Amino acid sequence: MKKIFVSFFLVSLFASSAVLAQCHKKTKVMSYSRSHDDIVDIAISSDVHTTLVAAVKAAGLVETLKSDGPFTVFAPTNLAFEKLPAGTVETLLKPQNKGDLVNVLTYHVIPAEVSAENLIAAMNASGGKFTMKTVQGGTLTATMKGNHVILKDEKGRISKITATDLKGSNGYVHVIDEVVLPK
Repeated sequence: MKKIFVSFFLVSLFASSAVLAQCHKKTKVMSYSRSHDDIVDIAISSDVHTTLVAAVKAAGLVETLKSDGPFTVFAPTNLAFEKLPAGTVETLLKPQNKGDLVNVLTYHVIPAEVSAENLIAAMNASGGKFTMKTVQGGTLTATMKGNHVILKDEKGRISKITATDLKGSNGYVHVIDEVVLPK
C-alpha cells in the first residue's frame, strides 16, 4: 500500500511539474524573486496589482498581510477588477463599505502556504479538485482545465491562475485573471 501511494505521489508530482512548466511558459505575467519581502511588498512592486494594493490599504489589511502568516493570496490583476460591473470597485473603496471590501479581499486569502506544486498534488490526491477554506470563511475550489489551474468561487465564477509561486517571507502570491467573490 505504501509503495502504491509513493508511486502515485511521484507520478502526480511529475505530472504537476509538467503542467506548471506549461502554465509558466504560456501565461506568466510577472516574476518575483526577493523572498525576504512579504506578500504585500510583492503586490506593491507589481504594476498589474495597483487596484489590489489600493483596496488592501482602504480595507486596513496592510499590517495583517505583513504579519508572519502564513498566507497564500490569489491576487486579481487590475484587468480582473475592471471586469467587475461598472462602479463596483469605486463603491467598495468607500469608507462606509469597508466591511464588504474586507469580506471580498479576505476571500482571496488562504491561511496557509500553498505552492502551485502542492496545490496540484492536492488536486491529484483528491480526485481532480481541491477545496480550500479562505480567511473570510468561505471556500474556493481548484481544478484543472487544460494546462491551467482554475479557481471556482461560491457564486460559480471561474478564475484562471496566470502566474504562480511569487514567494514572500510570509507566504505565496498566485496571480488570477478574475476577482473571486464569496456568497
